[in-house]
Amino acid sequence: MANKLLTKSNYLLGLQCPKLLWVTKNNKERIPEPDYSAKHNFEMGDIIGVLATKVFPKGIDLANLDFKENIEKTKEAIKSRKTIYEAGILTDDVYSRADILLPVGEDEWDIIEVKNATKVKDVNIHDVSFQKHVYEKAGLKIRKCFLMHINNEYIKDGEIEPEELFIQTEINDKVEEYSEGIEERIQEMHKIINSKKEPSCKIGVSCSDPYECSLKCECWKDVPKDSVFDFYRMFKKKCFELYDGGIVCLSDVPESTKLNDKQQIQRRLACEAASPKDMTHEGPKHIDKTEINNFLRNLKYPLYYLDFETINPAIPKFDGMKPYQRIPFQFSLHIQKEEGGECEHISFLAEGTSDSRPKFMQTLKDNLGDSGSILVYNQGFEKGVMKEGCEALPEFKGWYGDNIEPRIKDLLDVFRNFHYYDPKQCGSASIKKVLPCLTNLKYDDLEIGEGMFASLEYERVTFGDVDDAERKKVRDALEKYCELDTLAEVEIVKELLGVVDDGD
Repeated sequence: MANKLLTKSNYLLGLQCPKLLWVTKNNKERIPEPDYSAKHNFEMGDIIGVLATKVFPKGIDLANLDFKENIEKTKEAIKSRKTIYEAGILTDDVYSRADILLPVGEDEWDIIEVKNATKVKDVNIHDVSFQKHVYEKAGLKIRKCFLMHINNEYIKDGEIEPEELFIQTEINDKVEEYSEGIEERIQEMHKIINSKKEPSCKIGVSCSDPYECSLKCECWKDVPKDSVFDFYRMFKKKCFELYDGGIVCLSDVPESTKLNDKQQIQRRLACEAASPKDMTHEGPKHIDKTEINNFLRNLKYPLYYLDFETINPAIPKFDGMKPYQRIPFQFSLHIQKEEGGECEHISFLAEGTSDSRPKFMQTLKDNLGDSGSILVYNQGFEKGVMKEGCEALPEFKGWYGDNIEPRIKDLLDVFRNFHYYDPKQCGSASIKKVLPCLTNLKYDDLEIGEGMFASLEYERVTFGDVDDAERKKVRDALEKYCELDTLAEVEIVKELLGVVDDGD
């Protein structure tokens, strides 16, 4: 019986987890469908790959051929000494494709791997080392290996210039280093995929490194609620040291374990919940009324509850922009003139395909007034977007620096500093974890309920080919999602005011 084929993507899976490799080759129906973010990354990778070929024009494109035809056409293209896009080589039950295979000299080739990232990662080196191994095994002479990635200093000025958009980094030395023992690893992976028995694997750091494992939900199903993995900002390595040592739940952690002050609060609450004494049905919480009160009393009315949504395309859309630079396309603003008063809601959602920043910044300026606190959740994001807007549109610099920036207050501070902590947050201070602990509001019922999805959907219906009905449907969903982000801030502040006014 013939060995099963080991491809480059299989090899990378095997480096991460033997079980993931085996299931992918033998029981693929257990692998979940890629989510919207992964699908978008695949699509963007294809677009970047095509753009990269323009740096090496007049090549032979074999990308859209089926498996067998790709292999046959690759053999012909190699004989003709032409640049090849997606050259596929099969030898001894291993198979790999190169994004760009470039002929050099009389009989040598360069491998050029294209990535839609801005730096070289370890997984990219493993990727190219497998390619080189396969091609050399098939008889090709590989001269050099390159990783071609996005130049994050590139600034668009007119048409995209592929030669400037990409950086080519020679990775020969690293490829040689990572190639040590590769034949043994390949042989071991062949044993795994050809075995009838699924390998057993413990959960570990590799479950999310270099990528989130597709089988994580399956493998982690026995990890209980309130486990040591909920520790706030604890290094994963330390979490696994506790877990592998038999310390699974937060309440199991010995007092002698070195923890920071926030982690000690989590441990204490878990122990209290495990041995309840006159506890309410809601369970124990940590509430520092003094610090919460200090935060709330430092807010000046009218309050402006603000939230942004952005896209950050790998290929700059507008002149003056860099790859992955943020383009704000939406904001939600709730204005509350006095404590306990009703809120006025104002929203902005960019229309059309032109640069949204001028109108975005002007609409903010028209509605943020001259006094009163501007409340956000994670100020680094909103401040960063506005500063970038001011760099592109200098007429807003004085307004932002003198009036807006000094007024911004970060609601995240209350939860990041553990002035309020509910174990139901599971070690997270994100607004989506905090909100259900304090209010009845939730994102679950929304068609769009997450920021990344909001960005991708906006980009799809704004710059993609969709009909008016689909565009309207998505835009309505975006309005509801962003409005909930600032309504959440309103309700959280309302509940916190109730907490500090509680006489107990």
